[in-house]
Amino acid sequence: MMETINSVATSLSARVEQDAPFPLDVAFTARSGEVLALVGPSGSGKTTTLRMIAGLATPKAGRIALGDTVWFDAQAALNIRPELRRIGYVFQDYALFPHLNVLDGVRLAMRHVPYGDQIAAGMDILKRVGIERLAQRRPRELSGGERQRVGIARALARDPVLLLLDEPFSAVDRPTREQLKREVSDLTASLSIPTLLVTHDIDEAVALAQRMVVIDNGRTIADAVPSELRRHPPTPRIAEIIGTHARQS
Repeated sequence: MMETINSVATSLSARVEQDAPFPLDVAFTARSGEVLALVGPSGSGKTTTLRMIAGLATPKAGRIALGDTVWFDAQAALNIRPELRRIGYVFQDYALFPHLNVLDGVRLAMRHVPYGDQIAAGMDILKRVGIERLAQRRPRELSGGERQRVGIARALARDPVLLLLDEPFSAVDRPTREQLKREVSDLTASLSIPTLLVTHDIDEAVALAQRMVVIDNGRTIADAVPSELRRHPPTPRIAEIIGTHARQS
C-alpha cells in the first residue's frame, strides 16, 4: 500500500448553481478521508460541478468551502483563483504537456517546493505511484494507463487538500482499468483528504466510494451509500439511472 500522505483533515462543502448554458443546482458535502462519487447521465453536470470546485468555471450562485477556508461565495463576491485552492485534479483526457518528460511535468505542480528540492520530491511522487522508471519519457511514449498514473502523480505533487478524479478509468482498456481501480483504492485509503470521483460506472462507485451523489438534469436527487442505493433506489428515476449505468459498465 502507498504511504500515507500527511494533509490537514478537513471536509468539503459545496453548493453550486447556474442558469446557463444549462440549469445546475447541486449541493453536497465530502468528509475528510472520504471518497464521494458523483454519478449521473451524460450532460447532467458532473464534470461542470468538478470544474466549479476547482475554480475552472464560476457558478452564478452558491458557496464552496473546505473547512473554514472559503473558496467561492457568490453573496460575498469571493472567488479564490484555482492555483490558490491546492486541489489535485486528474483529468479524463490526461491533460499532459507533450513537450515535457514525466518528471518535469510533475515538477510544474510543485511550485510550493524549493527549486533545488523538486527533482528528489518529484521522484518520490513517481515512486509512490509506481512509475519512477518513466521519469524521462514523454507522453507520446506512454500507454494509456501510464499516462493516467502520471496524471495522478501530478495531482499528488500539489500536496492537495482535495483530490478530484474525472472519469479516471474511461480512456483505458478493461485490464488496465481494473489495475488502476485497485491502485486508486489503495491511494485514497492512504489519504486524509476528501476525494470526489466522477464516474458513469455504478460498479466503480460501489468499489471505490463510501458515498454516492446522483445528479440528474443538473440537480442532486440522491445522496447515500452506493451499495444501499443500488439495492434500494428510492425512486423509479434513480433506479433507471443506476440500472442504465450498471448495464454500460
